[in-house]
Amino acid sequence: MEGLSASIVELKNKYMTDFPPRSYVSEVVPRQYSTRFDIEQAILDKLNLFGKNNPIYLNQTNIVIDGILCSAYEGDINNYWLSSKKHDTCYQPFYPTWILSAYALAFYSKRFGFKELVDVGSGDGRIAYCSTLVGLKAFSIEIDTSLSLLQRDISSLTGVVFEILNTDATSFDYESLDLSCPIFFISGLPESGDILAKNVLSKEINSKYKKGRVGFNFMGTHVMREYTADKTQWGWGNLIEIFGLEVLGCATLPTMWTNDQELDTAYVFAQRG
Repeated sequence: MEGLSASIVELKNKYMTDFPPRSYVSEVVPRQYSTRFDIEQAILDKLNLFGKNNPIYLNQTNIVIDGILCSAYEGDINNYWLSSKKHDTCYQPFYPTWILSAYALAFYSKRFGFKELVDVGSGDGRIAYCSTLVGLKAFSIEIDTSLSLLQRDISSLTGVVFEILNTDATSFDYESLDLSCPIFFISGLPESGDILAKNVLSKEINSKYKKGRVGFNFMGTHVMREYTADKTQWGWGNLIEIFGLEVLGCATLPTMWTNDQELDTAYVFAQRG
């Protein structure tokens, strides 16, 4: 899992060094194919279309990083962040990962053999959007109405269609989705997302999938702080052990909150069955 992830992290570090962004929300997406990323031109066009049609980005600038033409997207998420915080069962306010990171996560999910991707706490829908691009059936679950409407607008403007469910993930009936070999993405770092993760895992492992293969992806951390209760397996070791999960791998990728940090976010892939 090092190839694509390492290339994205390298691009992020070069961007932050050579083109210091002016906004907290800032990221880059290549505009042209290169062997470094090996992402088809048609998919790159769709990734940039997501940035172009997402109102959280207020500015788009074309820049060249190591000979690769890229678009830098900068903006603000304050209104959506505040809206997402008002829900009692919101365990991670809206802090998006990079568009390129979302693509990498979808790409790895497809490579691991999963057929559907369910993004729990999906924000502006970028992981579900990218999952559709790689050929997975994508479901986006988001409790905040304004973010769900944002997803619908982006889907309509880009022509990238995925199922958007404006509902509380902790009470949703996942069996209603009729999944065959799904992977569930849990939005929330270990300190805040463990309650949501336990809720979703309990439902899925006790459902009809208990005899089949089901995957999970957790947002972990490489930096263990004093208040971090679980310092194993990127912060998810106890939960992985309790539910008898097998770790498939970990992809380290940029998120908005790691733009100014040396170490990026650890996305942990695991499965049961």
